[in-house]
Amino acid sequence: MSITHRFEIVLLLISASLVLTLAARRWRLPQAGALIFGGLVLALMPGMPSLELDPDLVLVLFLPPLLLLSAYLTDWRAFRADLRIILQLAVGAVLFTTLTVGWVTHWLLPQLPWAACFALGAIVSPPDAIAAKAILKGMPLPSRTVTLLEGESLLNDATGLVLYRFAVVAALTGTFSGSGAAGSFLYLVFGGLGIGLACGLLASFATGRVFAGELGVTASFLVSWGSYILGDALGASGVLATVVCGIIMGWRQHELLDAEQRFQSQAVWEVIGFILESFIFILIGLSLRSVLSRMSLGAIASQQILFQLAAVVATVVIARFIWIVSMSYGVRAMFPALRRRDPYPAFRIPLVMSWAGMRGVVSLAAALSLPDGFPGRDFILLASFTVILVTVVVQGATLAPLVRWLGFDRAFLDDDRLIESIARRHVVAAELAALERLSADDAGVHRHPRMVEQLRFRLAAITRAIDADGALDSVRTDHFDTLLASLGAGRTELIRMFRAGEIGIDVFRVLERELDADEIRARHLLSPARSTAGARR
Repeated sequence: MSITHRFEIVLLLISASLVLTLAARRWRLPQAGALIFGGLVLALMPGMPSLELDPDLVLVLFLPPLLLLSAYLTDWRAFRADLRIILQLAVGAVLFTTLTVGWVTHWLLPQLPWAACFALGAIVSPPDAIAAKAILKGMPLPSRTVTLLEGESLLNDATGLVLYRFAVVAALTGTFSGSGAAGSFLYLVFGGLGIGLACGLLASFATGRVFAGELGVTASFLVSWGSYILGDALGASGVLATVVCGIIMGWRQHELLDAEQRFQSQAVWEVIGFILESFIFILIGLSLRSVLSRMSLGAIASQQILFQLAAVVATVVIARFIWIVSMSYGVRAMFPALRRRDPYPAFRIPLVMSWAGMRGVVSLAAALSLPDGFPGRDFILLASFTVILVTVVVQGATLAPLVRWLGFDRAFLDDDRLIESIARRHVVAAELAALERLSADDAGVHRHPRMVEQLRFRLAAITRAIDADGALDSVRTDHFDTLLASLGAGRTELIRMFRAGEIGIDVFRVLERELDADEIRARHLLSPARSTAGARR
């Protein structure tokens, strides 16, 4: 296949991802599931070339920037507060799932060595950070639940890959050293933490002072790959190095970057993140052909292998449910002090968290990394792909209905809106206090009375909205609809003047940026009122 033909295939896949994403949004389907299903269809189309993914390239190309983006947006304070539960999920749940899947696989296929069975368990045990971010986006879940799920997905890849490495070595050599494994695990963890800390501090300093604008955005991408590659090259966990680096950069970016740098960086990362997410999910679907080519269709369609695949998928889902429920209630039952500090959660919380365990790119890359001649390689490949397909398509498609059925949208929407309004009132009050202090002259007369009047009006409007507790949502919606219409008229006039040659491109861009900022703010302030009104209907 020529390089030109490969480039044309890449363009085809990007085009397909756009169409599939539009379809998923139109029919309210999970984007990740739609992309994987679209990749399946493309893989089975006549004339479509067989795609052989290089697992090392998949990990180093897609995983670091998407991990860094997720870590960058993580609330470090909430992450640290719930680190105990996150580690229970990222380490405990992965280990429990690995052991459970390994035991069930050996029961199904007793001819497979135990190490090969545990290798399958390690492959399918860690829920995927990319899938979790894609599926959870926009769901009205409690912020703590989202923090736990996203925090788990950031750390569990490291646990799964370490267990996978030990299982593969044991299967190929027939030996396993517990002390050696423990030492390697500690080095992988603490080495990754140290490398990530150094990269994060250096990157924060550089992007805030040395590199700015498009240079800073470019440097942030290099940091994501650099931290991962450096950690991997030094024998530590590249996943942990990237995650820690991203958390530090995200925590410090509020002080180190100005508004324009932050806006530009977020815009670029959002676009690149969408392309990478879409590409990896559609590639997962396309990789089916290479998996099918290793096994005869008759073997795949046989009742025995279908039962074995179903048993592995069921074990993955049930093991996660058992672990989360037992940790949510069993640990609190044994420790009264913990129970008083952190009471029992409502059962719907562990239920949703159990159902949100989607697998993705790490599981696929680990399965494809199995060397030729590995015991049970074909079955492990097929089982891994089946787990990815079922968890992303089935669980991903049913997660939103489950969330609505359990009443999360009704229970938490008003609370989130109220918290945001109270925070906004504090911000505007601080702005007003500073303005009144800086605007007043020696005689107490304001030099900028219009600015003071505008902030006082905003503060009074926010206070009325909080006191009314949603009763003014229709008024608020009408206000911002009118504002958006006014901005639209201003934009139309600006475009007319530019096209008529009355203003130059520099003036046009400045005024357009101001209109964009006003429109973004108006739409952001409008969305809570519309969401609340929709939920009440």
